[in-house]
Amino acid sequence: MKHLRFHISLYIIIPFIFAGFSIFSSLMTFRVTIYSLEQKAEPATWVFWLIVAISILSFAAGFLLVRFLLRPVELFVEKASKLPAFIEAPQPKSKKNWSVDKIEQFTSVFDRVTSVLSRIEARHFFPEIIGESTTIRGLLSLIMKVAPTDSTVLILGESGTGKELVATSIFEHSQRKDEPFVKLNCAAIPEELLESELFGHEKGAFTGAAAFKPGKFDMAHGGTIFLDEIGDMPMNLQAKILRVLQEKEFYRVGGSHTIKVDVRFLASTNKNLEKMVREGTFREDLYYRLNVFTLHLPPLRERKEDIPVIVDHFLKTLPKPVTISSVALQMLMAYSWPGNIRELKNVIESAAVVTEGGYIEPAQLPGKITGLFARASQDGTELKLPTSVSLDDKLKEIERSLIIDALTKTGGVQSRATELLGINQRSLWHRIKKLKIDVKSIKNYDA
Repeated sequence: MKHLRFHISLYIIIPFIFAGFSIFSSLMTFRVTIYSLEQKAEPATWVFWLIVAISILSFAAGFLLVRFLLRPVELFVEKASKLPAFIEAPQPKSKKNWSVDKIEQFTSVFDRVTSVLSRIEARHFFPEIIGESTTIRGLLSLIMKVAPTDSTVLILGESGTGKELVATSIFEHSQRKDEPFVKLNCAAIPEELLESELFGHEKGAFTGAAAFKPGKFDMAHGGTIFLDEIGDMPMNLQAKILRVLQEKEFYRVGGSHTIKVDVRFLASTNKNLEKMVREGTFREDLYYRLNVFTLHLPPLRERKEDIPVIVDHFLKTLPKPVTISSVALQMLMAYSWPGNIRELKNVIESAAVVTEGGYIEPAQLPGKITGLFARASQDGTELKLPTSVSLDDKLKEIERSLIIDALTKTGGVQSRATELLGINQRSLWHRIKKLKIDVKSIKNYDA
């Protein structure tokens, strides 16, 4: 015979236990008081010893309860802390360290476990998007949420940040992944041909239109269309795109009847559409139709902790084995990368071509990167930034580069990085938080 088992939440059991102790204590106090009065004895003495007994009982019950609940957590934290991915620095051997805040220790380990699991998830679902910083993991989390829906997605980011790659990832994790995925770069096609490319044309619609030609929307029917650099689309076409978004229909060039279409919209741009709306160069109604769900791709200079991982990826894709020196890698991390990932890829490929012995040194890097460093002494370097950058931004970039450099040298171990930087650990922690440096990514790359 199968036994029925009922599972009650700890949120009910624990408050119920404490409430039971309160009721038990009140009843016992009442009964002892009545008994002492009946015996014509002083109630205070009896109540005092009752309080002592109940306190001892409550302490023992509370200790056993906490032990029962926290013991599995302690065992997990103990095992997790011994894993190579979580070891930060050697701790002095002792039986017990009572100065350690258990809650803080648990929180730290859980945060690191969550970080590692999110990296594993990112590598599994998005192997083509390289990066392990907090910013990138947050972006991938948003992609996972919006991909299964049919929502219009607007991808914003500077040139070279990987907007097309993100659009492809959204499509590959969408419910339309088995349907067509059509891409069109609005800036790469002349204005007079763009309408025909989008909507197709009928035979004889214009000079040279010798036959019917389907457009991108025809090809994308049932699937997804990605309009890259939509900020470069002419105003007259913006109204027609708005019609497709609103009514799910369009006219072919030279056509007289509407064509119904079922597509999901993805769009991207490296321009400030809000500013363009204010200036009257982009339709406000189209902007709000596109801006249903927005993804902001960070420039490479705002996630420099990802540079070692990206460089390693590019090196592995080269036809011949090539490695990079730590000095050259630090120079790459100090550079501002106005061309973002595309520029970094070109620099790596160019350096790999001219390198000898399969080892990239600073000599193989472009002058725009190595020129940032002027040797001031044998002990260090002085970082020179463009004159157009404000003083606050210069100081912030220098501070960020120095901290990332120290963390890279120490494998992400903050206690050792403080020795190189000459500051205390609390000060380093505040600076890391202020500059949004992802120490976990640096340590993970070193490992």
